[in-house]
Amino acid sequence: MIGGLTILWMLGAGFPTAPPREPELKRFQFDRVEMAVPFQLVLYAPDSATANESAEAAFARIRQLNGIFSDYDPESETRRLCDTAGEGKSVPVSAELWDVLRRAREISSRSGGAFDVTVGPIVLLWRRARRQRELPDPAKLAQARQLVGYELVRLDPQRRAVELTKRGMRLDFGGIAKGYAVDQAMAVLRQRGVTRAMVHAGGDIGLGEPPPDAPGWRVAIPSLDINRPPQTILSLSRCAVATSGDTWQFVVIDGRRYSHVVDPRTGIGLTDHCQVTVVVPGGASADGLATAVSVLGPEKGLRLIEETPRAAAMVLRAPQGKTEVFQSSRWKELRVVSARDDWVGKRD
Repeated sequence: MIGGLTILWMLGAGFPTAPPREPELKRFQFDRVEMAVPFQLVLYAPDSATANESAEAAFARIRQLNGIFSDYDPESETRRLCDTAGEGKSVPVSAELWDVLRRAREISSRSGGAFDVTVGPIVLLWRRARRQRELPDPAKLAQARQLVGYELVRLDPQRRAVELTKRGMRLDFGGIAKGYAVDQAMAVLRQRGVTRAMVHAGGDIGLGEPPPDAPGWRVAIPSLDINRPPQTILSLSRCAVATSGDTWQFVVIDGRRYSHVVDPRTGIGLTDHCQVTVVVPGGASADGLATAVSVLGPEKGLRLIEETPRAAAMVLRAPQGKTEVFQSSRWKELRVVSARDDWVGKRD
């Protein structure tokens, strides 16, 4: 999922009062393309050596995870697992792949299949549809739908092994792997003592302790209209934020707008022009929940958020061209800042 979240940050020099002040910290920024999307690391460290080594370690971890979850790389662990689909094999998998499959199963079950990593066969058809600007062939779509369903993935906790029960199944972690990578990059930074940090990957953001002398990281939530400035700016720390929507990724076919987000239950791209932003402690959860809420719609989606501890969400929707706004109860508890002229990274 690709979103348009924007980070705003404030400069500072450290806390001047007790508890004992930490070393004076400087701001460092690192930009790189990983997992086929722009990743940005902003961190505060005492010196450039600490900052560079920490950033390189975080990027190395992200590349390692791409080698596990990529559905483009035929040598990735995910693709190799898919190659065993329908053979009756239960295949031992890495701790990372197991962890994400376990988390995905939980979100799938709680959302009634609105989020489902087995959606790969349908996603492949819609990738072609966007390139060709024509709807998927109905017969091929019906065939692909037979290969989709989270219950078709069997998990063996004793062996940490996985079986894909139908030949032709294909996993697609586009709605959760990027958030998981953000979590893991943040963990690497913490292990190296860098706690005041932000990892930004498209629509997924991980936030650590706030910048020095600032109450939080400023996160701008974009409007549905790409030509309008952000309408909401939050001050956040120690959490993750994910946005899912079709503001940037969509196709118009026969006058109708189809999102890149596909409903796994119907096989059809969403058509209500929506954007969902979720704030929750972990990036993988934020990523998966944002996709699930997009598919479920405001009423059922926000019910899922209300049932999730420490989760908040906002849904922007314009099915008829007029924007509708829906918020969970905890969204209203988030700290909103009003200034809009000092944020970094806005589109010209």
